[in-house]
Amino acid sequence: MQNHTIVSREEWTEARRALLLREKEETRLRDAVNAERLALPWVRLEKAYRFDTPAGPKTLADLFDGRSQLIVYHFMLGPEWEAGCPGCSFLTDHLDGALPHLNHHDVTLVAASRAPLARIEAYKRRMGWQVPWVSSNGSDFNFDFHVSFTEDELKSDAVDYNFTRIPADGCPDELPGLSAFYKDETGEVFHTYSSYARGPEQLIGTLMILDRAPKGRNEGSTMNFVRRHDEYEDEPAPRGAG
Repeated sequence: MQNHTIVSREEWTEARRALLLREKEETRLRDAVNAERLALPWVRLEKAYRFDTPAGPKTLADLFDGRSQLIVYHFMLGPEWEAGCPGCSFLTDHLDGALPHLNHHDVTLVAASRAPLARIEAYKRRMGWQVPWVSSNGSDFNFDFHVSFTEDELKSDAVDYNFTRIPADGCPDELPGLSAFYKDETGEVFHTYSSYARGPEQLIGTLMILDRAPKGRNEGSTMNFVRRHDEYEDEPAPRGAG
């Protein structure tokens, strides 16, 4: 934690007003970026991706559940994994409360992973989540959206992730992301948006709160303090990131 100058209330207010100007710039920039996001062109999907769900097999179009908009969180839980990615779990902890608001606003939110449905359901029970979660195992969905990688890809020099080529050496076979889709009145489905790496970070309300705490995120590297929410009990709270 950096050393802070101790000042009078008047000096603090002056400094805070200066920061407020920067915060307003950030808000206006975020609004502008949101407008550009909404103006992105769309891609018509030709594949009818299939998923295993608790209600039986469904296509991507079925996952809209009667709504016109669908957001899929690409959750890192591979076919052989015993537990979900801690970072993805951290993000998913924040989704249940949003579900009724999203549904009322014509948006369906689901998580998707390549793990078999039984493994997904078991981990979902462990975490106590309500968010719908489907298995993309056996389809090209994860590979086409560049959040899963084949053995051949991982043996090559680089893989496609976050709209660039990243080194394959040391790359895991699963990475996180978020994708959005629209279904029109005829039932056609369009890919409208995807975001990867730290892109979906604003979904994590805890980070937004920590950004306003005296020590901030207090992390040595990106989210290195994060554990699954049932794994904190025996671990002391961090006192500093170095």
